[in-house]
Amino acid sequence: MTASDWRKILKQLKNKPEKTEKFLKHNKPKERKIGIAKKKCEICGRFGAHIKSYGLNLCRHCFREVAVDIGFKKYN
Repeated sequence: MTASDWRKILKQLKNKPEKTEKFLKHNKPKERKIGIAKKKCEICGRFGAHIKSYGLNLCRHCFREVAVDIGFKKYN
């Protein structure tokens, strides 16, 4: 079950609190403590190609867009 699937079902169960609690207990994706799903880009939310050096927490795509604004220079 993907994350979007359980959110859709949750909307359908919003008027039934007992069933909602039971559904969340058994079907909600768990919070990740380690691995690729733990680190997300702060701008776009991508998981892969993550740059966490200097506390940036950006994917490489967003880093290219904001690198000059942050103060990084491109060397040829």
